Amino acid sequence: MKKNSSTRNAVRRESASQPEQLLADIAFVQIEEMIITRKLPPGSMISESQLAAEMEMGRTPVREALQRLRQIGFVEMLPRRGTLVAGVDIRQQLELLEVRRPLEELVVRVAALRATPEERANLQRLAQQMVAAAERGDMEAWIRTGGEIHDAEVRATHNSMLITSMLPIHAQSRRFWYHHIMQNRAYVEGAQLHSNVLTAIAAGDGDRAAAAAHGLMQFIERFTRSALDTF
Repeated sequence: MKKNSSTRNAVRRESASQPEQLLADIAFVQIEEMIITRKLPPGSMISESQLAAEMEMGRTPVREALQRLRQIGFVEMLPRRGTLVAGVDIRQQLELLEVRRPLEELVVRVAALRATPEERANLQRLAQQMVAAAERGDMEAWIRTGGEIHDAEVRATHNSMLITSMLPIHAQSRRFWYHHIMQNRAYVEGAQLHSNVLTAIAAGDGDRAAAAAHGLMQFIERFTRSALDTF
């Protein structure tokens, strides 16, 4: 995803003054985005030094970010060769959905119960933001908002185990969607289904949130199978 020069420079100025761990977090987000948007395409080799130079930081936070990306299946570490961007396996997405479906319904039930007023307001804002991005046909904004929604939902559970478990599942899902969503033009329906979930969580209605999440997961499975049929 492209950033304008002023935004990129601001990020770099901020990065230069941050401690090492925060730099690793910044590197993780930026490299993850490069992989999702295929700026770093599947099968390509990653140069730590080149990424460090581009993001204007040392190699240590980049190396740590790549290790975290390996844990969620975005890259592979090849002995004596370096770091490879992993491919996207559509059949693996169906396996992922078997795991995601019950966890997703648990997430939204718990979030509906425990979310703070500020978190509920943010979820409502994100619902409107995703629908607006879909109506504009702005897929980069759609995918970016999807990531914010996933993060906001799981953090609203205030359950560290759920947050840790859902991180790699949601990351792989975003990567798959970015590649296939434009081919199916299903983003408007997807945005509305996400909005239904978020609205129910914000209202504190766990049963309605779970039912909406079930509908969303049915849509995602249908979408994934249609991509498999054309693969």
